[in-house]
Parts: sequence; C-alpha cells; structure tokens
Amino acid sequence: MPTTACQFFYQCDNCKHLLKPKEGDCCVYCSYGNVACPPIQEGTNCC
Repeated sequence: MPTTACQFFYQCDNCKHLLKPKEGDCCVYCSYGNVACPPIQEGTNCC
C-alpha cells in the first residue's frame, strides 16, 4: 500500500478483474481493505 498517495485502480492477479473505489471512497484500499489508506489514517486528503 502506498504511503504518500492513493491507488484508484487495482487489477486482481488471479481473475484480472479491475477494481475501482466504491462511491464515496478515495481509493481501492478504503473500499476493499480492512483499514483505510495511510493518508486517510493521518487525517490528510487522500488524492
């Protein structure tokens, strides 16, 4: 997970499906991870 920026798209290595953030989230880590991305955890703007 990047610590200085958000990742908007992620392609699954197994099925090749392209994930994008759910509405209202800034990145795929906030939508699908078990913790928010580092910028959000630090209280700064994600993107």
